[in-house]
Amino acid sequence: MTSQLTAVLCRSSFDHQMAPKYNIQNHLQLFLFYIELVCIVCVLQLLHMSVFSQSFSPCGRYLAAGNNYGEIALFSLSAALSPDATVQSQKPVLTFTAHEGPVFTLISSDCHLLSAGNGEISAWSWTELIKKVTVSLNTQQPGKQHDLIIPEINAMIINPRDNSLVVGGGDNNVHILDLEHGVFKSVLQGHSDYIHCVSVREREADILSGSEDGAVRIWDSRMDQSVHCIEVYKYESCARPQYGKWISCVTTDSDWMLCGGGPSLSLWHLRSLSPTSIFPLTGCQRQAAFHQDMILAVGDGPFVSHCLLGGEVKAQIPCTPQSLNTLQLNTNSTEHRVLTAGGSSDHIEVFTNLSYRAFSLSF
Repeated sequence: MTSQLTAVLCRSSFDHQMAPKYNIQNHLQLFLFYIELVCIVCVLQLLHMSVFSQSFSPCGRYLAAGNNYGEIALFSLSAALSPDATVQSQKPVLTFTAHEGPVFTLISSDCHLLSAGNGEISAWSWTELIKKVTVSLNTQQPGKQHDLIIPEINAMIINPRDNSLVVGGGDNNVHILDLEHGVFKSVLQGHSDYIHCVSVREREADILSGSEDGAVRIWDSRMDQSVHCIEVYKYESCARPQYGKWISCVTTDSDWMLCGGGPSLSLWHLRSLSPTSIFPLTGCQRQAAFHQDMILAVGDGPFVSHCLLGGEVKAQIPCTPQSLNTLQLNTNSTEHRVLTAGGSSDHIEVFTNLSYRAFSLSF
């Protein structure tokens, strides 16, 4: 554009009649075209956005959410739940790029927000984030063997028994990070495919991991050894070959375990290592949680499922996203006690009562 204009202006010294009638309108049209293009890109990003992870602040007044573009958004629950809340109150108070790839998992310690994406774990101070300061305090890379091989990190959970971080991901291993010293102290090897989910049993010193290989492994954290391997897809009552054998979610409550994915979501008694209830939910469940005398689950489908421990589906509460990846219950603040769910949308559903969706937060 600049070179063409220069050529025309040079020729005008020989033929004054050829000189263009220059005005700002041409530049204004170009500027408006650029703005329109940026707006289209932003709209397309929102249309293709997925929320993969969530975590509440230690005080319970804020929610952090991670998406497929490597962004973390911080929402003020105090503002969103206020009687004077506006549409703007449901928008992030802070959005920043935390990783080059998707933010697959988020978890909070007493002081920090830990985020993980492709091959790295970053730590952020909650105090600084609330002040809108986004400086990563530390970055760890578990199991990095080659610059060209960067395994994704799919799941993290804090083990309060020894103040360690349990990490599972694309290298098929479970890594244990000592949070006090910031070093990886052990690696649990046994899965033959990448790991989707991890959980802990504090009282028994057990770590559980669910993998693409179809197994839930139970590890003794004191010996760093696998003590049990449950191949869920081999149980006829759980198997669903049409969905595969992968395990996408696992969680525990005392002597009980919930797991599902390709196989049906099922409740297991860990002392007998046997399933006691099978939940007749369609599609793959990506996250499940124990809540009082119920089980909450999300996955393929625009709803949060409420199930009874005996296996019955009590209710399915409609949501905006057509599928859901993450479910979180805020237990850090009685004043801001909400259930939140996110998935294939830029919206995060907020439930102030488990029976209905109150409103949506959005990136």
